[in-house]
Amino acid sequence: MSESISRARKKIADPALHIILFEPEIPANTGNIARLCAAAELPLHLIHPLGFKTDDRHLKRAGLDYWSEVEVHEHRDFSAFRKFWQKLNPGPAPIIAFSARASANYAASGRPAVGTGLLFGPETRGLSEELTAAFSTFCIPMRGQVRSLNLSTAVGIVTYHYLQQLDIFGPQQPS
Repeated sequence: MSESISRARKKIADPALHIILFEPEIPANTGNIARLCAAAELPLHLIHPLGFKTDDRHLKRAGLDYWSEVEVHEHRDFSAFRKFWQKLNPGPAPIIAFSARASANYAASGRPAVGTGLLFGPETRGLSEELTAAFSTFCIPMRGQVRSLNLSTAVGIVTYHYLQQLDIFGPQQPS
């Protein structure tokens, strides 16, 4: 693989957010996240190494028939992603990281800038201390005795929170 490749079947003009998965391991989670990206028209960045092949049947099954609606960028490693990100965003486009080990609640992070990247780590180990130190890092608070939420659940929670903050879907109508 070259440093970064795009498998964009659909090019999204001025995306509200970017979903960035660092070394995802479980194809079903990535497929579910791809479906979320299709529904919200957000680019998906996959940073290698991946725990699966991108032609994996479980990955395709989880994304169902929505893959044609997803703008996917694959990056050889985090360094290649950073180069791509800097070319994509000549200004200081922020990246917000998420970790179960962070102490700050994502809901207190404020309104993101349009084009912000949301960075999530691998399912079994999360983001490294090096990466969490490099970015503003937040957690999803939990009251129970679990270590973390499922990756696709976590991505869905914070993504739609920030999309609401950006008023992407317009005002909510009372039911």
